[in-house]
Amino acid sequence: MCGRTSCHLPRDVLTRACAYRDRQGQQRLPEWRDADKYCPSYNKSPQSNSPVLLSRLHFEKGADSSERIIAPMRWGLVPSWFKESDPSKLQFNTTNCRSDTIMEKRSFKMPLGKGRRCVVLADGFYEWQRCQGTSERQPYFIYFPQIKTEKSASIGAARSPEDWEKIWDDWRLLTMAGIFDCWEPPEGGDCLYSYTIITVDSCKGLNDIHHRMPAILDGEEAVSKWLDFGKVSTQDALKLIHPTENITFHPVSTVVNNSQNNTPECLVPVNLLVKKDLKASGSSQKMLQWLAPKSPKKAELDVPQWSIQSLQKRPFPTKRGGTGLLERWLKQEKEEEPVAKRPHSQ
Repeated sequence: MCGRTSCHLPRDVLTRACAYRDRQGQQRLPEWRDADKYCPSYNKSPQSNSPVLLSRLHFEKGADSSERIIAPMRWGLVPSWFKESDPSKLQFNTTNCRSDTIMEKRSFKMPLGKGRRCVVLADGFYEWQRCQGTSERQPYFIYFPQIKTEKSASIGAARSPEDWEKIWDDWRLLTMAGIFDCWEPPEGGDCLYSYTIITVDSCKGLNDIHHRMPAILDGEEAVSKWLDFGKVSTQDALKLIHPTENITFHPVSTVVNNSQNNTPECLVPVNLLVKKDLKASGSSQKMLQWLAPKSPKKAELDVPQWSIQSLQKRPFPTKRGGTGLLERWLKQEKEEEPVAKRPHSQ
């Protein structure tokens, strides 16, 4: 499932991260609709507004369906046929939409049939893993593997807000498949645009954390086809809905558990094992460096090389800091060559 995300980039940085090519091959930036409703946050929960990409054709008759709009929408789809005057009175949860029942439920089938497909934008999403033998749950931040660039290599020289915005331009946004709808209040008033995130079975790498994950559109071609309802049929678009292994993650602080906490600490990798002279994986280290000016002490944390591979190899503790876990960790470190790991190698 997907019940918490982060999308903290300033509006102009987010816009640049969504650059695309239209049907004529021209490089373009999406235009905003209701831009004032966008509120950046490290900790977004259902019923908050999040930015989504959608085709311009939804708003302008005769527009090129390959052209894109960014619009903040309410997370949690309110069906157009809902008759109550208060959306919070909706009796069922529409935060997520299962891919296997999408054509069975009226709330999702109707907007999908109208081509109301969108792409939900985020830095990444959070998921909680149940710790065996306890009632505790460990949160993880899950996102696309990030590529090191010249900008990220010169992070140490970045001091001004403008410098940091340029660095964040390197971040590859997570693009999740969604469906949106437009609800008109029975007593009149502004239309409410809202969305749901489609979910699928988890990929092998995430299955130990949770059995469901968002349907992630991996690459510009997939994003373009999902959005272009004028040229791509529903049947063809649904072929894009499947798990992806191109994903990485790291454990984060339980600070994120409270949706009211909106700080960089929500994203900072934490060490679940023991403090040791370890190097962070590329994406985790990059995250730490980017967040360093706001949380300088956090960037000094020793972060293990958490990745899909290490999660599969290393059993999780029933309680943090157990002696058995420490022994297993030290034993494995002696046996393994200390080479740098890529977040994804499949």
